[in-house]
Amino acid sequence: MTTDTLLIHNATLCTFGDANQVIDGGAALVENGQIAALGRSDELLHAYPEARREDAGGKLLMPGNICSHTHFYGAFARGLYIPGPAPKDFPEILRRLWWTLDMALDDDGVLTSALVCLVDAIRNGTTTLFDHHASPQHIDGSLDIIAGAVEAAGLRAVLCYEVTDRNGPEGAAAGIAENVRFIKAQRARSGDRPEQIRTGRDRPEQIRTGGDRPEQIRTGGDRPEQIRTGGDRPEQIGTRGNRPEQIGTRGNRPEQVMLSALFGLHASLSLSDETLARCVAEAEALGGVGFHVHAAEGPADQEDSLAKYGLRTVDRLRERGVLNPRSIVAHVTAIDGWEMAGLRKSGAWVTHQPRSNMNNAVGVADVPAMLRGDMPVLLGNDGFSNDMFAEMKTAYLLHKVWRNDPRALPGNQVIDMAYRHNARLAAQHFPQPLGELSVGAAADLILLDYCPTTPLHSDNLPWHILFGVSGSHVTHTMVAGRWLMKNRELLTLDEAAITAHSRRVAQATWERFWAMSG
Repeated sequence: MTTDTLLIHNATLCTFGDANQVIDGGAALVENGQIAALGRSDELLHAYPEARREDAGGKLLMPGNICSHTHFYGAFARGLYIPGPAPKDFPEILRRLWWTLDMALDDDGVLTSALVCLVDAIRNGTTTLFDHHASPQHIDGSLDIIAGAVEAAGLRAVLCYEVTDRNGPEGAAAGIAENVRFIKAQRARSGDRPEQIRTGRDRPEQIRTGGDRPEQIRTGGDRPEQIRTGGDRPEQIGTRGNRPEQIGTRGNRPEQVMLSALFGLHASLSLSDETLARCVAEAEALGGVGFHVHAAEGPADQEDSLAKYGLRTVDRLRERGVLNPRSIVAHVTAIDGWEMAGLRKSGAWVTHQPRSNMNNAVGVADVPAMLRGDMPVLLGNDGFSNDMFAEMKTAYLLHKVWRNDPRALPGNQVIDMAYRHNARLAAQHFPQPLGELSVGAAADLILLDYCPTTPLHSDNLPWHILFGVSGSHVTHTMVAGRWLMKNRELLTLDEAAITAHSRRVAQATWERFWAMSG
């Protein structure tokens, strides 16, 4: 037994995964950033008398949540008003809000908005995030800035830069270069160059991570050692003192993979065939790379693709080589049965963002039909907030209203999306299983002070989560065996400092936004 061994006992274990058990009076032994044992508290207390102990006080112990699609920079949209009349449709929302806001970001805005979202994630028990970034005025090195914030927080993330033609050929080329550079850096860091695409359908036992991982995120070329923020580094803005260089490397703990990368694309409506071809060629040269792309987020994307290329959106992306078993396709609210079949054939992952879709009035993805077709539909938040429990509730309710059928999208299917399916996606990027409590799984855990007033067992757990649990119940968050929050106190990030700094940076960003808005 190592000194890095912790026994969390007196908990109600909700394991999810294949076991899918609820264990009253349960315990989990955490060692070297992984779950080493699970069982009843009395048995594990007896078996591991020398382990450090953490009394959970009867709280629920669950795996941390995974978000399969988000936008960190969206944090600066909260409270931002758009001059003039309200946008009448989604294309106007894109032009007048998101495409103006991302143009207003500088390096400090990239960093600070990411830190704000990471605070939110820790507080709400979301431990792994797939971010989709855009900052057209500050592209080069932007993913390094976000990566630095993620490591300071101690979370896991899969990052990409959103390639688009909306800012001209130079902007598209810079976005491609940022994706390629960051993917290469992550490959160099982990020693991983996959020989084949890992689909996550049959989860691999581990990702090859040969060699010692360097101390710095940026390993390619002569990249500077410092995170370019245009101001304070994360340590000065809002991290807690003398954190180690590597997240999760205390003592003899094995290396933890905390960062991964995809190749980001905006959407069909903002990408020419020439740019798509270049992106696909660069991805093929890298080998085993998936794309992270919006698709058919409302009718406008479909109309644009049909008018310009004579193809529906999914058909175009599939024919151009964008869709593969490592690619994530967000939204698909405006696809037909043919496109759905094409998505299934491609093996690409579909991620559902119900709160964002409702807010933008872009329609409802036919998730029940996709699930009936054995498609692994995921759940994300699109930057709405990092309370994934709220996203689960919304998904559960939305489809009943949409179909006018209380049987639509049952609770167990929603929970499967949030845990089982999101975990299968994460298995393509991280060596230990996520989204479950099992021996060998990553110790990405949350404690919740939810006290059920009715019996709780594995069969009714989905409905306890949907009707009772919220992000506000999370009291502790752990990633890779390291506490990021205990008793609702953040340990890796200084929330007060980040909040104060964010208000100043957001104000400056908004002033640039309003100036560009005319």
